[in-house]
Amino acid sequence: MKTRLAGLALGALLAVPAVAQELVIPDLSYRTGPYAANGIPFSDGYQDYFTLLNERDGGIGGVKVRIVECETGYNTEKGVECYEATKGEGALVYQPLSTGITYQLIPKATADGIPIHSMGYGRTSAANGEVFPWVFNYPGTYWDSASIMVKHAMEVSGGSLEGKTIALLYHNSAYGKEPIRTLEELSKKHGFTLTQLPIDAPGQEQKSQWLQIRRERPDFVFFWGWGVMNQVAVQEAVNVRYPMDHFIGVWWSGAENDVTPAGAGADGYKSTNFTGVGKDFPIFADLQKYVVDTGKAAGDGSYLGQVQYNRGMYAALLAAEAIKTAQEIHGTKEITPAQMRDGMEALELSEADYAALGLPNFAPELKVSCQNHSGPGKALIQQWDATAGKWTAITDYIESDREVIDPLIAEDSEAYAKENGITPGCM
Repeated sequence: MKTRLAGLALGALLAVPAVAQELVIPDLSYRTGPYAANGIPFSDGYQDYFTLLNERDGGIGGVKVRIVECETGYNTEKGVECYEATKGEGALVYQPLSTGITYQLIPKATADGIPIHSMGYGRTSAANGEVFPWVFNYPGTYWDSASIMVKHAMEVSGGSLEGKTIALLYHNSAYGKEPIRTLEELSKKHGFTLTQLPIDAPGQEQKSQWLQIRRERPDFVFFWGWGVMNQVAVQEAVNVRYPMDHFIGVWWSGAENDVTPAGAGADGYKSTNFTGVGKDFPIFADLQKYVVDTGKAAGDGSYLGQVQYNRGMYAALLAAEAIKTAQEIHGTKEITPAQMRDGMEALELSEADYAALGLPNFAPELKVSCQNHSGPGKALIQQWDATAGKWTAITDYIESDREVIDPLIAEDSEAYAKENGITPGCM
């Protein structure tokens, strides 16, 4: 079941008591604005998975899930308003789907004792659970993606990036700036030159940046975009005839709607991804039968199998499995947010677990702990095949460079702890 909050008075919502016999999951969505093309399929996948569990299994542990959707428009202020409006309903976990919103919610959710799952985004140093006990970013972080992109560029370049140039084209926000420090360290390690090219939101004007790319012709362009900015960047790359197989996006810059507007010109564009692509997995038959065909889908069902839909579905799966883990740990079906946190920190998923859930070989094996809230930090490289109209995984899952990333996480998280008077330790 779903509850739409858009347009309702926030004061009235805060007065609504938690309803018994339900598991409340807010969905901070954005179905409007310049980021809607990415937000809609993610939200559909997120909601449809919980609906599947309700319709097929009777919920999780016999308790049904209630989705509370609140439209943020990818606006940080609205995202915080949505959090304040929904937390009183018994919210178990927040998936903000925005780095800006996540940064604002970290102190709020920590004070309120409600976990945040910023899956593959947000503050990377939240990977240190001893400093950020209420924040989780598994299965990987922006810094993992940056490292994996560098590793792939090295492979393409015959094993060395010495003397090469990499241009980072990024959304001029907390989101886009996240990988800079890591790429700077990796440039020192591997001997490449890093150029930074920020793009102001929403990113529809990129002419000057692409003229610079055309003039300087970097060996690789790494891309940290989102929403309409992605489509524009791919088209601009086509316009300046940049080699698409050397244009590599972070996992938030590699979905179908990012490349299809450019037609055949987008062929060969690459991005990282931490889930499988397409809908050749058993779970999609169940989604079709129990959710789409019964008219209970969040959307019209057309996004099934697309990158952002699969990612939203995966985020819901991770939340659901954490709920199961919390129920087992605490011996109760109606868990609290604090118990949900425990389930998230004890979450483990093997390949056998994924297969049993109808998603064999869909994502890396996962093991979360107090010291590691970011999981395995692995991703594959996918490439767009314009002729077939689909993404294809062209590598196995690649592990990020822990030698570089772990010290950066320690440094940043320790600085945060000192600034905020936090004594690190496990709960």
